[in-house]
Amino acid sequence: MANDPGFGYRVTATVVETKGSCNAGHKAGDTFELSCHNPAGLCGFFYHSIFGDLEAFQFGGSLPWWDGDKIEVQCPDVANMVTLELERKKR
Repeated sequence: MANDPGFGYRVTATVVETKGSCNAGHKAGDTFELSCHNPAGLCGFFYHSIFGDLEAFQFGGSLPWWDGDKIEVQCPDVANMVTLELERKKR
């Protein structure tokens, strides 16, 4: 894993909900730091599916449907879906 160079926003992920059984073992209430340099234990499929949003979010961008410094992202496995709330804060 690459070292996080420490620029951009700090992004905290909180597991809001799980449906089924998460292959990576995430459970509602889990909290961890996530970045473009640190997948933080997310499975590759989930990390890959949110990477574009994470990149924009971590480096200060926004999309029209985002509101402020919190967004929700979901695992692409609809049978075992994990919903994360990402929150960004200035370093």
